[in-house]
Amino acid sequence: MALPDLFESSASVPLLGALVGLLVLFFFSSRNQGQGKDPPGPRPLPLIGNLLSMDFMKPHITLWEFSKKYGNVFTVYFGPKKVVVLAGYKTVKQALVNNADEFGDREVFKIVDETTGGHGILFANGETWKEMRRFALTTLRDFGMGKKLSEEKIMEECQYLIEVMEQYKGKAFDTTKSMNYAVSNIISAIIYGSRFEYDDPKFTSMVNRANETIRLTGSPSVQIYNALPWLGKWFSSRRVMKNTVQNQADISKMTQSLKHTLVPEVCRGFVDAFLIRQQTLEESGNKNSYYTNMNLNVSIANLFNAGTDTTATTLRWGLLIMAKYPKIQVKVQEELSSMIGSRQVKVEDRKNLPYIDAVIHEIQRFTNIVPMSLPHITSQDVTFQGYFIKKGTVVYPLLTSVLWDETEWESPLSFNPSHFLDEDGKFVKRDAFMPFSAGRRACVGESLARMELFLFFAMLLQHFHFTPPPGVSEDDLDLTPVLGITLNPSPHLLCANSRV
Repeated sequence: MALPDLFESSASVPLLGALVGLLVLFFFSSRNQGQGKDPPGPRPLPLIGNLLSMDFMKPHITLWEFSKKYGNVFTVYFGPKKVVVLAGYKTVKQALVNNADEFGDREVFKIVDETTGGHGILFANGETWKEMRRFALTTLRDFGMGKKLSEEKIMEECQYLIEVMEQYKGKAFDTTKSMNYAVSNIISAIIYGSRFEYDDPKFTSMVNRANETIRLTGSPSVQIYNALPWLGKWFSSRRVMKNTVQNQADISKMTQSLKHTLVPEVCRGFVDAFLIRQQTLEESGNKNSYYTNMNLNVSIANLFNAGTDTTATTLRWGLLIMAKYPKIQVKVQEELSSMIGSRQVKVEDRKNLPYIDAVIHEIQRFTNIVPMSLPHITSQDVTFQGYFIKKGTVVYPLLTSVLWDETEWESPLSFNPSHFLDEDGKFVKRDAFMPFSAGRRACVGESLARMELFLFFAMLLQHFHFTPPPGVSEDDLDLTPVLGITLNPSPHLLCANSRV
C-alpha cells in the first residue's frame, strides 16, 4: 500500500493507530532502563519530545523557567534526543569542576559534525581534542596570550579602531563590523603572525561569514534540524554549510601560503608552530599523528570564530549599555580622568580602576551572551545529585541560571556594577561569575579575552562619549538580544562623540 493510501484508507486506521502506539511505547520505555532515577522534567511527546514547549527565539529562558518547576537537574527532549539540563551556580560548578571527567566531553551539533567531522578543538572529543587543546594552549601562551606581547597588539589595534570611529565625526553608525574587525585582528595576529586592513576583502568576508554562521547556527531552523535531522531537507540551513565550506577554503589557502614561506627558525604564529610540529613528526616517520591539515584548518576556524564573536559582542553590548545608562558612563569616565588622565591605558591600571573593572564584569554577567554554554555529553554513567545519567547523555550547563542565579546575585535581572564592588568601592570577585564556563571545556582564550575587554573598553571610553542617535532617547535603546549561539544586541546605531 502506498503511503498516501495508508492515510486515505479507513481500513488502515487500526494499522496506523497500532504504529503510533508502538512508537509511543518504544519512546517512553526507552527513557529509563531501570538503572536509577531519571531527572524529572516535562512530559515529552513521541518523536518531537518537548519541542512544542520550547520558545525557539529564547530557549534559554524556557529552560530557566523549567528549572524553577523541576529543579536544578531536569530532563527535556529535543526531538527524540534526551537532554539533561543543569541549573544554578552550585549545580553547574559541581558538574563541570567537581565531576569534570564525567561531564567533560562535547556534544557535537548535527550541522557542525557535517562540516568538521570531529576535528579541531571546540567540537571534538578523545585524544584528538586533548592534543589539539594542549597544543593550542601552549602555543597561544608562547605568542603572548594574556602577556605583554598581547597587550601591545591590543593597544595598537584599538588605535586603528579609534581612527575608524573618529571618521564618523559624531554621526550615528553601526558598531558591528568595525568592532568585529578590530577584535578579529588580535586573534589573527596570533594565528597568522600579522593583522589585516579593515578593507581587505578576504579578511572582511571571512569575519562576516563567521559571524553570520554563528548567528544562523543558533536559529530556530537549525535548532530543529539538529533535533530532527530527518527533516533536513526542510529545516537545514544551506547558508551555514556554504559559509563554513568557503571559510575552510580561505583558511586552507592562507595556511598553504604560510607553508611556502615557512622558516622553522622564525616562528610567526600558531600556523607556523603547527606546521613545524607536523613537519618534525613526518620526518621522524610518524604518519599517523593528530597534526593533520584538517585538524589545522578546523582549529584555526575554532580559534578565529571564538576569538572574535564573544569578545566583540561583549564590547558592543558594553557601548550600548553605556549609551543607555549615561550616569554609569560618566562615572566610568570620571575614574579614567582621575586615575589615568590622557595617557595610554595599560593592563596594570586595572587594579586602580575598580569601577571600570566592575562595569566590565557586570556587562558580561548581565548580557549573558552564551546562555546555554555549548552542550556537553557524559563520558560515562554517573549518579549526580541522586539522579542516574547514562553515558552519552547530552548535558546543557545553563549559564543563564548561573549568571542570573537569585541566590548569588542581589539584583540578577538589573544592570548593577555594585555586584562586583564592596562597601569601600573596591573590586570584589564573585564565585558565580562564570561567563567563560568552567572545568575541562572552559574557554581556551579566557586570559586574552579578559585583556581585550579591559583595554578596548577603557580606551574607547577614554576617547569617546557614546550616545543614542538624534531623536532616540536612552529609554528607546533596546536591550533585547538577537538569537544565535551567542546573544547579540538588536540592530542599533550609536554616536561616538570625541572627548579629546
